[in-house]
Amino acid sequence: MASKLDLETPAYKEIQKYIDINQRLVQELNTGAHDTDEVRKVVSQITNEKVDSATEIRLPFYTDYGRNLHIGKNVFINAGVTFTDLGGIYLGDNVLIGPNVTIVSVNHQIDPSQRRNLDLKPVHIHDNAWLGANVTVTPGVVIGENSVVGAGAVVTKDVPANTIVAGVPAKIIRKIEVEN
Repeated sequence: MASKLDLETPAYKEIQKYIDINQRLVQELNTGAHDTDEVRKVVSQITNEKVDSATEIRLPFYTDYGRNLHIGKNVFINAGVTFTDLGGIYLGDNVLIGPNVTIVSVNHQIDPSQRRNLDLKPVHIHDNAWLGANVTVTPGVVIGENSVVGAGAVVTKDVPANTIVAGVPAKIIRKIEVEN
């Protein structure tokens, strides 16, 4: 569900407090040496949710807000991934995210007089999905269970479950046969 956010409202000023705190945590995370447990601990602080002990997050790791990033169990996030999560990003269990992937849940409004304000649309990446290197996922997209997004794809529309997509914009390449 889409919503709008005016950057001059008290609601955004409250959000800005967490952005300021989390940007310091992200910077510390990306400029120091950390083992996997430390990375999970700091990302748990950023998201305000416990990151599963089977989840692996490679550095550098980027998020603009952090509090609307929800990470399932046994997730792998490769190096250089960027989450623009103010609108909400939901990663299911066993999701694989390749290096330098960008997932965006925020867009600026088209009207020039409102352009500094934001449109928020959550992104959902369902269980067992795999996003290849350098994929971009745009606001409001749902990527279905077991789906694969080929390297370099730009996903602008929902991806059905058990599907492989690739290209710019991403298009269905084929269905995946899933064993029961």
